[in-house]
Amino acid sequence: MRGSDYDGSDYDHTVVIAGGGPTGLMLAGELALAGVDVAIVERRTSQQVIGQRAGGLHCRTIELLDQRGIADRFLAAGQAVQIAGFAQIRLDISDFPTPHPYGLALWQNEIERLLAEWVDELGVPIRRGVEVTGLTQGEGGVEVELSEDGPLRAEYLLGCDGGRSLVRKAAGIGFPGWEPTTSYLIAQVEVRDEPTLGIHRDAIGTHGLDRQNDTEPVRVMVTERNVGPATEPTLDDLSAALTAVYGTDFGIHSPTSIARFTDASRQAATYREGRILLAGDAAHIHHPIGGQGLNTGLQDAVNLGWKLAQVVNGTAPDTLLDTYHAERHPVGARVLQTTMAQMALLRTDDRTKALHDNISEMLGIDEVRKTFAARMSGLDIRYDLGPGHPLLGRRMPDLDVATADGPRRAFEPLHAARPVLLDLDEPGGIDLAGWGDRVSLIAARYQGAWELPALGEVAAPTRVLIRPDGHVAWVGEGSSDGLNEALTRWFGPPV
Repeated sequence: MRGSDYDGSDYDHTVVIAGGGPTGLMLAGELALAGVDVAIVERRTSQQVIGQRAGGLHCRTIELLDQRGIADRFLAAGQAVQIAGFAQIRLDISDFPTPHPYGLALWQNEIERLLAEWVDELGVPIRRGVEVTGLTQGEGGVEVELSEDGPLRAEYLLGCDGGRSLVRKAAGIGFPGWEPTTSYLIAQVEVRDEPTLGIHRDAIGTHGLDRQNDTEPVRVMVTERNVGPATEPTLDDLSAALTAVYGTDFGIHSPTSIARFTDASRQAATYREGRILLAGDAAHIHHPIGGQGLNTGLQDAVNLGWKLAQVVNGTAPDTLLDTYHAERHPVGARVLQTTMAQMALLRTDDRTKALHDNISEMLGIDEVRKTFAARMSGLDIRYDLGPGHPLLGRRMPDLDVATADGPRRAFEPLHAARPVLLDLDEPGGIDLAGWGDRVSLIAARYQGAWELPALGEVAAPTRVLIRPDGHVAWVGEGSSDGLNEALTRWFGPPV
């Protein structure tokens, strides 16, 4: 990354997002809801995803979409199923206190299509068929060099451009981690000889063949005997890998797609370098077991979007952006750790199989099951906001509350991506005059205790300050002590 005298004048857009995958689209939507001038640069000429990619949304991600009022679109397109698991051991969350005690089976093609439609409704421009080729960060902004029609000038640049992120590399951000020990080929191909479909395990690893119907190509996932090169795989590579496992390549031909992935685990040393921030695969990569990659990226976006919006809109100081790394880097690190643990349990030797069987028995214990199911579904994430009520830093439960206008869900006021102060005490005791332009005040009533996944019931507070990402920033227990400090910390000083 070169230095520059660029002072940030004459912006083309306030924020430019490199990458129009799920994370980039979610970030664009979050920023657009806050009135930020944001644009996406995407190297693909269409939103179509070639080949197999992520195939599901976890419970917490569905909640985030619900908080924006768009979850129904995804639920209508997918299938609600119990997809949470650890090392391919299923973890049932049907008894969890959430409006969505399940996962959603939905291919990435559909996830991206629905997010792109939402972003289009919000008026976000997407420049397709264009790649970021370099960048120059100055004191007041970033110049983004493009493969054509560049450069673009922006106040902030967001790298959502995948595991090989050029933005991350150009910003000089390290990507430490663990080298691959195993590689896999995934493909969609036509076959001459119809294979036996299903999962197959042997000394090499885990493999799978699948097709939705007789007219579709066969979906292939095969573990390679040795870690493959970083080059693009060929049909010959796939033929050799299939033959090593099945004794035949089934006469594969006419591939729709062939790709290679590994169990490499890496995480960006920092999620922020000045006016450049990373999210999604640009910030963390790992084996896809457990299905946490895409979900973690979408959750990165919802954590960052409202913070960046407040900074560029001038209501909060630039230092608010430092909390993005502080909160999300530990989450990413735990995802990497959890993923590596699952992969270790899937080795095919007899000793590892015995360990896997023992872990499976442990996960049958209800308390252990709830702990790991909350982790894998994203429901247990707690940001360290200091000591206090058990709800502090955790996701806000979607309570059914009674308001003067009738019954209301706690998620509904979050549709506009604005912070909410939910007042469950006697009305009239809160003065939000200094933050009235930024924080919605909802007076309501709620009967009963609050329940959190894996924690059980917690004491019901009298007031709750909810951030736009749905996490609790402050809890009142019979008083308003600390409220003004929390409002200032997260939403800027009073006007």
